[in-house]
Amino acid sequence: QAPLWVTAFLDSPADDWDASREFWTAVTGYRLSAARGEHGDFQTLLPPEGDAYLRVQRLHEGAPRIHLDLHVPDLRESADRAVALGAVEVAAQGHIVMASPGGLPFCFVAAGESRRPAAATWTAPGGATHRSRVDQVALDIPAEHWPAEVAFWAALTGWPARERSDSEFAPLHRPTGQPIRLLPQRLGAAGQVRGHLDLSCTDRAAETARHVGLGAVVVGEGARWTVLLAPDGRRYCITDRFPDAAQSPA
Repeated sequence: QAPLWVTAFLDSPADDWDASREFWTAVTGYRLSAARGEHGDFQTLLPPEGDAYLRVQRLHEGAPRIHLDLHVPDLRESADRAVALGAVEVAAQGHIVMASPGGLPFCFVAAGESRRPAAATWTAPGGATHRSRVDQVALDIPAEHWPAEVAFWAALTGWPARERSDSEFAPLHRPTGQPIRLLPQRLGAAGQVRGHLDLSCTDRAAETARHVGLGAVVVGEGARWTVLLAPDGRRYCITDRFPDAAQSPA
């Protein structure tokens, strides 16, 4: 079963919880839902229109991380299939907690969402406007896990991987209407697979300046992306990809 919707969860330790919620609501322009869960550890970032695809979770141990929720019609069938593809089932508690072959946490949850929110429009002090959207999770895959992990996510989602021998990226082809792209990225370091958020925008310099004004710090520059460190200690990227699905990069 291909996922009908994909949600990205920003999991933060208790010490970074308030900073994380404040920063990512400001970055997206979304508002926070009421807290839920036994200890109030879960909240949803609610867009002004469309369905939610970003959520936050307070961790009681461990480092900041990203995990994915895959919204599917049949949780048990999907979990069994994922195990057959190499995943590990961790827990079943209304939703099913899994780990990919390389150790990235993800969950199977009930389907329901379907309306992809529009990109946000921002106005600079001089009056110029640009658009941006959190729309990608880069899967940071150590070389030791690369072939198995790319094959796993392509098979699990049904989204074909566009792998090239001369690139460290193997983007999965996202179906129309999905809010989150998945971008496997090959790393040289060892360890478990992790993830980071990417934003697309129409003006990277303006979007970067906006984030710096919100407390982020620029820590790297690429040909088509800028790497930042958020106040919650999370690294993420702003990219030159266009945030509107009908457009393609020049």
